Amino acid sequence: MYAPIATFLFGLALASPLNAKRAGKTPVFFLAGDSTTATITSGGGGWGDGFLSTLINGATGINFGHNGRTTVSFVQGGDWANVLSAVKNHTGVYDPYVTIQFGHNDQKAAANISIAQFSTNLANMVSDVHTAGGTPILITSLSRRNYNSSGLIIENLAPQVAATVSVGSNTSTTVLHLNEESTKYLNAIGEEDAYEYNRVEGDYTHLNVAGQTVFGNMVGWLLEKSDLRAKVEGFLGLNGTIVKDIEGGVFILP
Repeated sequence: MYAPIATFLFGLALASPLNAKRAGKTPVFFLAGDSTTATITSGGGGWGDGFLSTLINGATGINFGHNGRTTVSFVQGGDWANVLSAVKNHTGVYDPYVTIQFGHNDQKAAANISIAQFSTNLANMVSDVHTAGGTPILITSLSRRNYNSSGLIIENLAPQVAATVSVGSNTSTTVLHLNEESTKYLNAIGEEDAYEYNRVEGDYTHLNVAGQTVFGNMVGWLLEKSDLRAKVEGFLGLNGTIVKDIEGGVFILP
Protein backbone atom coordinates (compact mmCIF):
# COMPACT_ATOMS: atom_id res chain seq x y z
CA MET A 1 0.00 0.00 0.00
CA TYR A 2 1.08 3.57 -0.60
CA ALA A 3 0.65 6.60 1.63
CA PRO A 4 0.05 9.78 -0.42
CA ILE A 5 2.59 12.59 -0.09
CA ALA A 6 -0.02 14.87 1.48
CA THR A 7 -0.34 12.40 4.32
CA PHE A 8 3.43 12.41 4.72
CA LEU A 9 3.58 16.20 4.83
CA PHE A 10 0.87 16.23 7.46
CA GLY A 11 3.01 13.84 9.44
CA LEU A 12 5.74 16.43 9.74
CA ALA A 13 3.50 18.21 12.18
CA LEU A 14 2.64 15.14 14.21
CA ALA A 15 4.27 14.88 17.59
CA SER A 16 6.35 11.86 18.41
CA PRO A 17 5.60 10.39 21.83
CA LEU A 18 9.14 11.38 22.83
CA ASN A 19 9.32 14.95 21.56
CA ALA A 20 8.81 16.73 24.87
CA LYS A 21 12.19 17.73 26.31
CA ARG A 22 13.15 16.07 29.56
CA ALA A 23 15.62 17.04 32.25
CA GLY A 24 18.95 15.21 32.27
CA LYS A 25 22.12 14.84 30.25
CA THR A 26 21.74 15.25 26.50
CA PRO A 27 22.53 12.14 24.43
CA VAL A 28 25.07 12.04 21.65
CA PHE A 29 25.06 9.12 19.21
CA PHE A 30 28.09 7.71 17.43
CA LEU A 31 27.14 5.27 14.69
CA ALA A 32 29.53 2.39 13.94
CA GLY A 33 28.80 0.14 11.01
CA ASP A 34 29.18 -0.72 7.36
CA SER A 35 27.68 0.90 4.26
CA THR A 36 24.12 0.16 5.41
CA THR A 37 24.73 2.66 8.23
CA ALA A 38 26.98 5.06 6.32
CA THR A 39 26.22 8.37 4.61
CA ILE A 40 24.96 8.02 1.02
CA THR A 41 27.84 8.00 -1.47
CA SER A 42 28.54 6.38 -4.83
CA GLY A 43 29.47 3.18 -2.99
CA GLY A 44 26.88 2.94 -0.28
CA GLY A 45 24.21 4.53 1.81
CA GLY A 46 22.31 3.49 4.90
CA TRP A 47 19.93 4.56 7.64
CA GLY A 48 22.47 6.49 9.73
CA ASP A 49 21.94 10.06 8.56
CA GLY A 50 18.19 9.50 8.53
CA PHE A 51 18.33 8.57 12.20
CA LEU A 52 20.56 11.51 13.11
CA SER A 53 18.08 13.86 11.43
CA THR A 54 15.41 12.83 13.96
CA LEU A 55 17.43 14.10 16.94
CA ILE A 56 16.06 17.20 18.67
CA ASN A 57 16.55 19.39 21.74
CA GLY A 58 20.33 19.49 21.45
CA ALA A 59 20.89 15.78 20.88
CA THR A 60 23.42 15.21 18.13
CA GLY A 61 25.67 12.57 16.64
CA ILE A 62 28.26 11.51 14.09
CA ASN A 63 27.90 8.80 11.46
CA PHE A 64 31.12 6.75 11.44
CA GLY A 65 29.65 4.13 9.10
CA HIS A 66 32.22 3.03 6.51
CA ASN A 67 31.57 1.28 3.23
CA GLY A 68 32.80 -2.30 3.02
CA ARG A 69 33.83 -2.61 6.63
CA THR A 70 33.59 -5.70 8.81
CA THR A 71 33.98 -6.10 12.56
CA VAL A 72 37.65 -6.75 11.79
CA SER A 73 38.47 -4.05 9.23
CA PHE A 74 36.50 -1.36 11.09
CA VAL A 75 38.87 -1.87 14.00
CA GLN A 76 42.07 -2.47 12.04
CA GLY A 77 41.46 0.51 9.75
CA GLY A 78 41.18 2.99 12.60
CA ASP A 79 37.45 3.69 12.45
CA TRP A 80 36.81 2.11 15.83
CA ALA A 81 39.54 4.18 17.47
CA ASN A 82 37.83 7.29 16.14
CA VAL A 83 34.52 6.18 17.62
CA LEU A 84 36.04 5.51 21.04
CA SER A 85 37.89 8.81 20.96
CA ALA A 86 34.61 10.60 20.26
CA VAL A 87 32.99 8.85 23.22
CA LYS A 88 35.81 9.86 25.56
CA ASN A 89 35.73 13.45 24.31
CA HIS A 90 31.99 13.80 24.97
CA THR A 91 31.58 12.16 28.36
CA GLY A 92 30.72 14.59 31.12
CA VAL A 93 28.90 17.04 28.86
CA TYR A 94 26.84 14.47 26.93
CA ASP A 95 25.56 10.96 27.50
CA PRO A 96 27.34 9.04 24.71
CA TYR A 97 25.71 6.10 22.91
CA VAL A 98 27.38 3.94 20.28
CA THR A 99 25.25 1.99 17.81
CA ILE A 100 26.98 -1.10 16.43
CA GLN A 101 25.62 -2.70 13.25
CA PHE A 102 27.67 -5.16 11.23
CA GLY A 103 27.06 -8.35 9.28
CA HIS A 104 26.67 -7.56 5.58
CA ASN A 105 30.39 -7.81 4.89
CA ASP A 106 31.32 -10.13 7.74
CA GLN A 107 29.24 -12.87 6.11
CA LYS A 108 31.12 -12.73 2.80
CA ALA A 109 33.43 -15.67 2.14
CA ALA A 110 36.30 -13.33 1.28
CA ALA A 111 36.18 -11.83 4.78
CA ASN A 112 36.82 -15.27 6.33
CA ILE A 113 35.03 -14.31 9.56
CA SER A 114 33.29 -17.15 11.36
CA ILE A 115 30.14 -16.61 13.40
CA ALA A 116 32.19 -17.32 16.53
CA GLN A 117 34.71 -14.64 15.62
CA PHE A 118 31.94 -12.22 14.62
CA SER A 119 30.34 -12.73 18.02
CA THR A 120 33.63 -12.22 19.84
CA ASN A 121 34.30 -9.06 17.86
CA LEU A 122 30.90 -7.62 18.76
CA ALA A 123 31.37 -8.50 22.43
CA ASN A 124 34.76 -6.78 22.40
CA MET A 125 33.19 -3.67 20.88
CA VAL A 126 30.54 -3.64 23.60
CA SER A 127 33.26 -3.87 26.25
CA ASP A 128 35.30 -1.11 24.61
CA VAL A 129 32.34 1.28 24.63
CA HIS A 130 31.74 0.68 28.33
CA THR A 131 35.42 1.26 29.07
CA ALA A 132 35.36 4.52 27.10
CA GLY A 133 32.39 5.75 29.14
CA GLY A 134 29.56 5.16 26.69
CA THR A 135 26.50 2.98 26.30
CA PRO A 136 26.58 0.40 23.47
CA ILE A 137 23.51 -0.39 21.38
CA LEU A 138 23.64 -3.46 19.14
CA ILE A 139 21.55 -3.26 15.97
CA THR A 140 20.78 -6.25 13.78
CA SER A 141 21.57 -5.75 10.09
CA LEU A 142 19.21 -3.85 7.84
CA SER A 143 17.53 -6.35 5.51
CA ARG A 144 18.54 -6.57 1.89
CA ARG A 145 15.70 -6.09 -0.61
CA ASN A 146 16.03 -9.45 -2.37
CA TYR A 147 12.78 -11.39 -2.76
CA ASN A 148 12.10 -15.06 -3.43
CA SER A 149 9.60 -16.49 -5.91
CA SER A 150 6.85 -16.23 -3.28
CA GLY A 151 7.36 -12.49 -2.98
CA LEU A 152 9.01 -12.61 0.43
CA ILE A 153 12.38 -11.28 1.56
CA ILE A 154 15.26 -13.76 1.39
CA GLU A 155 16.55 -13.74 4.95
CA ASN A 156 20.20 -14.26 4.08
CA LEU A 157 21.58 -12.45 7.14
CA ALA A 158 20.01 -14.82 9.66
CA PRO A 159 23.27 -16.21 11.17
CA GLN A 160 24.69 -12.73 11.78
CA VAL A 161 21.36 -11.52 13.16
CA ALA A 162 21.14 -14.44 15.60
CA ALA A 163 24.73 -13.87 16.70
CA THR A 164 24.08 -10.18 17.36
CA VAL A 165 21.01 -10.96 19.46
CA SER A 166 22.96 -13.60 21.39
CA VAL A 167 25.80 -11.18 22.15
CA GLY A 168 23.25 -8.66 23.36
CA SER A 169 21.74 -11.21 25.71
CA ASN A 170 25.11 -12.42 26.98
CA THR A 171 26.40 -8.89 27.65
CA SER A 172 23.13 -7.33 28.86
CA THR A 173 23.25 -4.89 25.96
CA THR A 174 20.24 -3.25 24.32
CA VAL A 175 19.48 -4.79 20.92
CA LEU A 176 17.41 -3.00 18.29
CA HIS A 177 15.85 -5.62 16.01
CA LEU A 178 16.21 -3.70 12.76
CA ASN A 179 16.53 -6.82 10.63
CA GLU A 180 13.24 -8.23 11.91
CA GLU A 181 11.34 -4.97 11.54
CA SER A 182 12.79 -4.04 8.14
CA THR A 183 12.04 -7.55 6.86
CA LYS A 184 8.48 -7.34 8.12
CA TYR A 185 7.99 -3.93 6.51
CA LEU A 186 9.53 -4.94 3.18
CA ASN A 187 7.35 -8.06 3.06
CA ALA A 188 4.29 -5.92 3.72
CA ILE A 189 4.94 -3.32 1.01
CA GLY A 190 6.12 -5.80 -1.62
CA GLU A 191 8.91 -6.00 -4.12
CA GLU A 192 7.96 -3.18 -6.50
CA ASP A 193 7.60 -0.56 -3.79
CA ALA A 194 10.66 -1.78 -1.88
CA TYR A 195 12.82 -1.06 -4.92
CA GLU A 196 11.86 2.62 -4.61
CA TYR A 197 14.36 2.73 -1.74
CA ASN A 198 17.29 1.43 -3.85
CA ARG A 199 20.25 3.81 -4.01
CA VAL A 200 20.43 3.12 -7.74
CA GLU A 201 18.60 0.66 -9.95
CA GLY A 202 19.69 -2.88 -9.14
CA ASP A 203 21.19 -2.00 -5.74
CA TYR A 204 19.14 -4.04 -3.28
CA THR A 205 21.38 -3.30 -0.29
CA HIS A 206 21.97 0.45 -0.08
CA LEU A 207 19.44 3.23 0.37
CA ASN A 208 18.54 6.45 -1.40
CA VAL A 209 17.39 9.54 0.52
CA ALA A 210 13.82 8.23 0.86
CA GLY A 211 15.04 4.90 2.20
CA GLN A 212 17.49 6.61 4.52
CA THR A 213 14.61 8.65 5.94
CA VAL A 214 12.22 5.72 6.37
CA PHE A 215 14.72 3.33 7.94
CA GLY A 216 16.35 6.07 10.00
CA ASN A 217 12.94 6.73 11.54
CA MET A 218 12.56 2.98 12.01
CA VAL A 219 15.74 2.89 14.08
CA GLY A 220 14.49 5.80 16.17
CA TRP A 221 11.14 4.07 16.63
CA LEU A 222 12.89 0.92 17.83
CA LEU A 223 15.02 2.98 20.20
CA GLU A 224 12.03 4.70 21.74
CA LYS A 225 10.44 1.28 22.37
CA SER A 226 13.61 -0.11 23.95
CA ASP A 227 14.79 -0.24 27.55
CA LEU A 228 16.65 3.02 26.88
CA ARG A 229 13.40 4.91 26.40
CA ALA A 230 13.71 6.89 29.63
CA LYS A 231 17.26 7.97 28.75
CA VAL A 232 16.38 9.29 25.28
CA GLU A 233 12.94 10.66 26.05
CA GLY A 234 12.58 14.20 24.75
CA PHE A 235 15.40 13.90 22.24
CA LEU A 236 13.73 11.99 19.38
CA GLY A 237 11.51 13.86 16.94
CA LEU A 238 10.24 11.05 14.74
CA ASN A 239 7.94 11.64 11.79
CA GLY A 240 4.52 10.49 12.94
CA THR A 241 3.31 9.47 9.50
CA ILE A 242 6.39 7.40 8.75
CA VAL A 243 6.13 5.59 12.08
CA LYS A 244 2.41 4.96 11.55
CA ASP A 245 3.04 3.54 8.08
CA ILE A 246 5.90 1.36 9.32
CA GLU A 247 3.57 -0.07 11.96
CA GLY A 248 0.81 -0.56 9.41
CA GLY A 249 2.99 -1.95 6.63
CA VAL A 250 2.10 0.93 4.31
CA PHE A 251 4.52 2.12 1.63
CA ILE A 252 5.63 5.73 1.97
CA LEU A 253 8.03 7.69 -0.21
CA PRO A 254 9.10 10.80 1.73
